[in-house]
Amino acid sequence: MKSGYDIEGAGGQEMFTGIIEEIGVVQAVKLWGNQARISIEAHFVVEDLKIGDSIAVNGVCLTATTVSKNSFSADVSRETLRVTNLGNLHLKSQANLERALRVSDRLGGHLVQGHVDDTARILAMQKDGDTLILTVSLPESIRRYIVPKGSIAIDGISLTVNACDDKSFTCTIIPYTLEQTNLSFRKVGDVVNLESDIIGRYLEKLMFSRQNIPENTRPIDYSMLEEYGWR
Repeated sequence: MKSGYDIEGAGGQEMFTGIIEEIGVVQAVKLWGNQARISIEAHFVVEDLKIGDSIAVNGVCLTATTVSKNSFSADVSRETLRVTNLGNLHLKSQANLERALRVSDRLGGHLVQGHVDDTARILAMQKDGDTLILTVSLPESIRRYIVPKGSIAIDGISLTVNACDDKSFTCTIIPYTLEQTNLSFRKVGDVVNLESDIIGRYLEKLMFSRQNIPENTRPIDYSMLEEYGWR
């Protein structure tokens, strides 16, 4: 699976929570030149959406280029279509939608940037009473950031990792999440977008980076944490 690309967002530091607001329905995917325009039918998220606003589509931060009463459009590069599952969208596809987080909003999920790290395939979807156990392949590119009880965004959905190994991880999907997201339309073999928890990436940088540290500044490392009582 491919990873590493620029998102067609508004260029700022928009954030999301991974709490899906609406399932949109793709009206059209039009290709021209080196980009594409995706048009999506929506009703709730367009109530206060404006041209230039950021919106996450399957966890990919895009910029609304047109907005109407019951739909919006966003431009996407061919590269982003290729390296995310947005390239698999077609007429009538269901896509998870979330508007950018406002400062006054509750953080119901976890901090999600809309910058997808990689894609992966659904390996299994097993019913467990009223819940669904979702098993997804684990790309090597984000393996070190996926930990039990940690956070992961799948197609923009904030989920908790149940268990993981070198090849896959599992999440429990409650009935509400299944009903309110496009997971209810997913099947084994489908490709999903993954975004790891940004907190883990920042911690890795702080723990192991030795570049650009001012003189007389002690880096945060294991010995320093142990000295201050961390176990």
